[in-house]
Amino acid sequence: MSSTLCLVLLLILSLLTVTLSSPGSRSILRAVNSGTSNVRDYAVDLNATNFDAVLRDTPATYAVVEFFAHWCPACRNYKPHYEKVARLFNGPDAVYPGMVLMVRVDCASKINTKLCDNFSVSHYPMLFWGPPSKFVSAGWEPKQENSGIQVIENGRTADRLLGWINKQIGSSFGLDDQKFENDHLPSNASDPGQIARAVYDVEEATSTAFEIILEHKMIKPETRGSLVKFLQLMVAHHPSRRCRKGSAEVLVRFDEVYPLDAWSANGHEGQDGKDHLGNIQICGKDVPRGYWMFCRGSKNDTRGFSCGLWVLLHSLSVRIEDGESSFVFSTICDFVHNFFICEECRQHFYKMCSRVSSPINKSRDFTLWLWSAHNKVNDRLIKEEASLGTGDPKFPKTIWPPKQLCSSCYRSQKNNDIDWDEDAVFNFLTNYYGKMLVSLNKDKGLNGKDGTTAALEDLVSSTNAIVVPLGAALAIAVASCAFGALACYWRSQQKSRKPRRTWS
Repeated sequence: MSSTLCLVLLLILSLLTVTLSSPGSRSILRAVNSGTSNVRDYAVDLNATNFDAVLRDTPATYAVVEFFAHWCPACRNYKPHYEKVARLFNGPDAVYPGMVLMVRVDCASKINTKLCDNFSVSHYPMLFWGPPSKFVSAGWEPKQENSGIQVIENGRTADRLLGWINKQIGSSFGLDDQKFENDHLPSNASDPGQIARAVYDVEEATSTAFEIILEHKMIKPETRGSLVKFLQLMVAHHPSRRCRKGSAEVLVRFDEVYPLDAWSANGHEGQDGKDHLGNIQICGKDVPRGYWMFCRGSKNDTRGFSCGLWVLLHSLSVRIEDGESSFVFSTICDFVHNFFICEECRQHFYKMCSRVSSPINKSRDFTLWLWSAHNKVNDRLIKEEASLGTGDPKFPKTIWPPKQLCSSCYRSQKNNDIDWDEDAVFNFLTNYYGKMLVSLNKDKGLNGKDGTTAALEDLVSSTNAIVVPLGAALAIAVASCAFGALACYWRSQQKSRKPRRTWS
């Protein structure tokens, strides 16, 4: 019996060996040894249900759209070439994130039939190039002019496709380029338009800060109030519409997750709200993205979160009104002191806050105080990084703004002694961190129609009121204007509040 079993096993093994070694078979052995199983897909596969949304919301400046059919042999052979280029631009490990979004649409799928027809797809694969917004709810016809969309005729290999992209945007990217090992990063100092890309970094910094607070269980009896005030500030003045909405959603649930009597009743110290609030993505479902754009350094450990947080604070400072300035000053000082996890940094910042001896009653005064504080930080870090060699060689710390961006800000300069024209500085900051910061995203709806009421229709609330913790709970009836009522009420309260001498 055992000899018969062995004979059967040998026969099966021999047949399997013949099958696996057959040159024409789609064998398991070939799949394992071909090396393709470990190749990542960097290009984003889209269909008719998410095509518009992805291209509308992407931070990328340009997009490449490949229309293909999964049954097409030429398409299968082209995929490795397309992925080689997509590796440079797509995903959190991209070499050049936020520049070009590379996507694919399978026209052999019935759900995409109308979408492919809209773009007059006549052969496979067929590649298109253009600003992402030009693809949204749009199409292309062969004789159409000035649509903003071009057909890529000479992109049949990775080298040719990347060469075509380089020609379009004036770059010199290479297929073998690696992250942080290149000289292609744009300089922020000479191009004021670069700040428009920072709105995505502001979202990234907001989401990262929120994650840090939850992960490190930093919400305690003595810090609870300062977080609530900062969330209220973001609801009213965050430059991103998505972050305003997300901040409002956190406030709606805050009393439920962190009730005032929780610590005294149950003895909870530093409660873990991640299970309750962690499912709220404060700046939208795709944030954090895992990479930086305006704030990207030339090394992995430079710029990034700290840069994004500074941009957020400056953007808040130029959006407030006079009646809010004292409250916003104390709110930002307390937030950094309680929740910025770099011990030395937060202590330095809080010392600067504590040196303010008179109330800040004007929004202009707060904007200029924050600008001056940032320059003091930079001045200190310039010296430290020079002595230790820890700075970013591509983006060295500098006194802000440089003359390239605002020559009128300088009355005179002798060595490091600058006589500033503060009126010119204020006008520059207001424009730079105000209008220019959100200019890229007006068409995408990220900033909204105005600072407080644009996201009314987007606020999801199953109740008739939003409960906003303000020490004691403050109920704001929302009915048909949930989001606007919250922001407007808060702003009116701050305007009517008498200035108090907080710092000594």
